[in-house]
Amino acid sequence: MTSATRSANGSNGNSSLTALTLAALGVVYGDIGTSPLYAFKEAFSGTHGLPLTEANVLAVLSMMFWSVTLVVSLKYVSIVLRFDNGGEGGILALLALASRLTRERPRLAWTVGMLGVFGASLFYGDAIITPAISVLSAVEGLSVLTPAFEHWIVPITIAILVGLFAMQSRGTGALGRLFGRITVLWFLSLAALGTASIMQMPAVLAALDPRHALGFAWHSPGLTFLVLGAVFLAITGAEALYADMGHFGATPVRLAWFGLVFPSLMLNYFGQGALALRDPAAMKNPFYLLAPQELLLPLVFLATIATIIASQATISGAFSVTHQATRLGYLPRVPARHTSATERGQIYIAQVNWVMLVLVIVLVLAFKTSGAIASAYGIAVSGTMVLTTALVAIVAFSLQKRPNPLFLALLALIGMVELVFFAANATKFADGGWFPLGCGLALFVLLTTWKRAETILTSQEKSRRVPLDAFPALCSPDIARVPGTAVYLSPDSGAVPGVLLHNLKHNKVLHQRIVLLTIGNEEVPRIADQERTEVQVIERGHVYQVSLRYGFMEQPDVPKGLKLLERHGLKFEALETTFFLGKASLARAAKPGLFTWRRELFRWMQRNSPATAEYFKLPPERVVELGTKVSL
Repeated sequence: MTSATRSANGSNGNSSLTALTLAALGVVYGDIGTSPLYAFKEAFSGTHGLPLTEANVLAVLSMMFWSVTLVVSLKYVSIVLRFDNGGEGGILALLALASRLTRERPRLAWTVGMLGVFGASLFYGDAIITPAISVLSAVEGLSVLTPAFEHWIVPITIAILVGLFAMQSRGTGALGRLFGRITVLWFLSLAALGTASIMQMPAVLAALDPRHALGFAWHSPGLTFLVLGAVFLAITGAEALYADMGHFGATPVRLAWFGLVFPSLMLNYFGQGALALRDPAAMKNPFYLLAPQELLLPLVFLATIATIIASQATISGAFSVTHQATRLGYLPRVPARHTSATERGQIYIAQVNWVMLVLVIVLVLAFKTSGAIASAYGIAVSGTMVLTTALVAIVAFSLQKRPNPLFLALLALIGMVELVFFAANATKFADGGWFPLGCGLALFVLLTTWKRAETILTSQEKSRRVPLDAFPALCSPDIARVPGTAVYLSPDSGAVPGVLLHNLKHNKVLHQRIVLLTIGNEEVPRIADQERTEVQVIERGHVYQVSLRYGFMEQPDVPKGLKLLERHGLKFEALETTFFLGKASLARAAKPGLFTWRRELFRWMQRNSPATAEYFKLPPERVVELGTKVSL
């Protein structure tokens, strides 16, 4: 059951459906909600801008309307949100679901893994570009007021971005409640400005007829292909919508889209089209020129706040994707702080937050204008969309032996449209599209390198697995016993920890009392102390198997957890307890080869990943780490 379902059923009194819908508006729809600032303008003034004629305006509006309807309303909001993984959304959640369903088909499972990981890598490229283009496009409205602000646009943009990323530690729930009401005002303003313009030229509504788009594509296929890169800007943010589902649930996301976001966006786009037909000179900035002169400054202020909110969608989506990558074994353990006791997906990851800020600032300084960044925008997110559609198709085939033919035909149509968008955006490669692709490729290498190396190390560990019931036979009377307690951390409660076997093999001693400790993570916020511990006696007074369970809002604290074992008759003296940790790593290559660099990359990632002892709050002076080298 997803978070939204629990809320709708009233089982979660702290997060009503109304409150979640409002919060979803403030986090999920900021990205796509600020596209009117630049999308329509880019179709006529970008690198491949169209001549400003009535036929072209109606064709672009028609393409925008039907693209948003097909890709966002139909694919993401109506279909893809159904494919959650325990309430979590995003391409890695979809990857986890598809991987479980294709486990018995190794080749398909490998393909699924590559599609999902590459899609997630591309999402990061989008997450870096969105804050830059959104905030820049809003602050550029100051130059409409007076050219004197021209030189202040980049410094003001950077100051706003620093403030936004500094606020992330408050959590997406708190930010959503703060931003939600402002976002409602933003969408109502979009609708009001667009409606006022449409009323002056209602003929623009003829663009609702898809024949305008189809006719333009038939007569001018080359121009259509080029302008699709700008049309695509109207649907960027849809993938962040899916990635953020775990923060609020599917139902609030759907209600917000159909109840406010979709109609407001379309009214504004059509309003800009009506303005362009009335006054071609307004195309220098059709969004801001929709407003009367006396409302221009308040609109710039509101747009700036809205673009700050827009950045939130991809930032929180990046947190979700990183957390999922860690849990799926594609990244080392990354400390994540859960910021809500009621919504499982609301998290904050400091390392991701500050790395993204640095990259976003570099992007702003390098490109300087929203138009220049728009030339780089689209390749990454369109690629992610294509891969998401492919994974949904695989999941649909795996869940049903005979999938609905109409559903499959619909997915095929959506997939073809997205492939055309991807091809159109690929023409932007030399204009900056290389940046998100480069970021995505670098992250793909990191994710797959860590996963591959960890798979090898885990396989080696399993090959030496000794069942727990065989442990007493290993403890022969000839083995020396030393005073004190040894606590061995073990990921498998049914096996003897490899670090214990390693210690016994080399040091040939055992402690008087041995505790094999397994840490479990549960899908609930917190676990009561009386339910946290579980003890299995292997040899009374000498050997115990202990499990400590923690909820997702709790940070594991092993020393405190061990104190709870006193009710089981186990008492630990701090100065007489030693914690043994195992760490397997790849040995250096005996001979340099084609992929030696990948082995060294993993070793570098492993050296820089958070220490296990720190994560579990073990006293550093009582920790012994035994390493093993695995040769390939």
